[in-house]
Amino acid sequence: MKKHVFYAVFTLCFIALFSHCTTSSKEEKTIAKKPNTYVQDHYTKTEVTIEMRDGIKLHTVIYAPKDQSKTYPILLQRTPYSCAPYGEGKFRTRIGPNSQLMKEGNIIVYQDVRGRWMSEGVYDNMRAYIPNKKGTQTDETTDTYDTIDWLVKNVANNNGKVGTWGISYPGHYATVSAIDAHPALKAASPQACIGDFFFDDFHHNGAFLLSYFRAISLFGAYKDQPTDTAWYSFPKMNTQDQYQFFLDAGPLKNLNKYFRNETVDNASPQNNDRIDDFFWKEIVEHPNYDEVWQSKGIIQHMNKVPSTVATMIVGGEFDAEDLYGPLETYKGIEKHGKGNYNTLVFGPWDHGGWARSSVKNTVGNYYFGDSISIKFQKEIESKFFNHFLKGDGDHNSGLPEAYIYDSGKKSWSSFDVWPPKQTVKQDWYLSDNQKLTVQKKKTTGIKFISDVKRPVPYSEDIKTVFTPRKYMTDDQRFAARRPDVLVFETEVLTEDFTLAGDILAKLKVATTGTAADWIVKVIDVHPADTENNNKKMQSHLKMSNYHLMVRSEVMRGRFRNSFSKPEPFKPNKKTKVNLKLQDVYHTFKKGHKLQIQVQSTWFPLIDLNPQTYVDNIYKADEKDFKTQTHTVFTDSAIEFTVLKN
Repeated sequence: MKKHVFYAVFTLCFIALFSHCTTSSKEEKTIAKKPNTYVQDHYTKTEVTIEMRDGIKLHTVIYAPKDQSKTYPILLQRTPYSCAPYGEGKFRTRIGPNSQLMKEGNIIVYQDVRGRWMSEGVYDNMRAYIPNKKGTQTDETTDTYDTIDWLVKNVANNNGKVGTWGISYPGHYATVSAIDAHPALKAASPQACIGDFFFDDFHHNGAFLLSYFRAISLFGAYKDQPTDTAWYSFPKMNTQDQYQFFLDAGPLKNLNKYFRNETVDNASPQNNDRIDDFFWKEIVEHPNYDEVWQSKGIIQHMNKVPSTVATMIVGGEFDAEDLYGPLETYKGIEKHGKGNYNTLVFGPWDHGGWARSSVKNTVGNYYFGDSISIKFQKEIESKFFNHFLKGDGDHNSGLPEAYIYDSGKKSWSSFDVWPPKQTVKQDWYLSDNQKLTVQKKKTTGIKFISDVKRPVPYSEDIKTVFTPRKYMTDDQRFAARRPDVLVFETEVLTEDFTLAGDILAKLKVATTGTAADWIVKVIDVHPADTENNNKKMQSHLKMSNYHLMVRSEVMRGRFRNSFSKPEPFKPNKKTKVNLKLQDVYHTFKKGHKLQIQVQSTWFPLIDLNPQTYVDNIYKADEKDFKTQTHTVFTDSAIEFTVLKN
């Protein structure tokens, strides 16, 4: 297979992986036997270029219903993942947010964003919003505005109303569409949307998501001409053991060689620090939350979303990529948009799982129920767009303000606001003898050795993955049995205990070194008599005593006081480290136990902290990495948001 063909095919698979134009395995087999021609039978396809105010032309694909007896709204998705397939007579097998909206009839539009695929211009990963633009200055808000303006003026049989949607990166562009919005934009649904790159996707609280290493080049390889074939290449690991691959690679700077042009002699000593991939270079040169990352954040501008745009924010409770973004986008609009229609949907999904059509809803090994995604598509998503694009468009949509899935009870709840008003904050303490207690006990220090040669794995699987997902519901027994993972657990619960909101770990710690990461995991320990209910569960696991990870997060310790101004720890000094874990809605049922795990490595989900303070971890040397002894003090507390009965 020729190289450019291989990468084109790989990219289409990646589009399905990241933006979830996905199908179940049964459907895939059916499609393989009999091509799905619904779109081709019912839609005409037109490819156009739309000129932006600065002269740059963006490639746009328009699918219009063949039935021209009535008018239709426009549903627009702007994407860096390609509008493929390109060319006359070549059709997608599915279009739009879901199959119901496709079959009901809407004008579906896809656009390659600036600098990607067939569009002109230079791409910028999370291009910064310019608040007060002058003349022909552009950002993604103006590109969206100019696109919508052209569409409503030039596409036949449109009803003058536009909706935007997207998952992951396209979700980010859906958020952007609502800022300084075009008057024709009536509904936007950012889904798994990136909110701020220092807390989403490639970073979590400043820690680098090393497990996304191979995805870097997808966004950082430079191109200056429109193309319908891939211009980037992915690093080859040549192993099925990613843990060992990254452990053997050593310091992050040793990965620079994977981000250089192939035509250059990478073996030359003078090339050791050279980086050709502009995204990797941006990450390496900006280790702190400086003006570069701050300018790329979009949640800071939710005050620019007008009340004329209805928003429905969608996210997955077990989304490894973008959990922060949807929650903070919703909360930002709630804070600033007093007259806005703004609703939140959070379900038991991984990244984009709500767009799938499979009946069985599982995340990794854990089964949540049947037809959850299908129900969302038919009863929530379609209803939202139809109301604001085809219906009255008032605030009486018939949908709840917040529609959230209780991942413990496995049932949906509706709320007037999220987090619910009927909640209280409760502190639970990390006590001696592996106890999690309501009352603070005598303060002591619990020590463990954090060995840089044997970091705690984030999964027990021996495999390589492009972007990890299943670990979000993985059984955590393997970690609980390590000496460098501290475990704190309640007694068996005598009544249901429901968390509904964020979680704040208020740690008090010390280290013999000058740097450390802190990871906190909230776990639902199932009873011993829990029966298996997922036929696809990995064969070595059982639901008996399953340790379900409900929520987890990392704090790079240097950022404990400021993400912009890092600072070292003072060796052996007791220090406060607060770590916010994103919202949950989970009932720990009677007969279960609530467990907290605390550790300092999570490899190779996140990169390895040298545990010796250096100004820039991306440039650390081998000699900087040292094993240290860490201490967690028993006056550390976990602040839960508890739903009152």
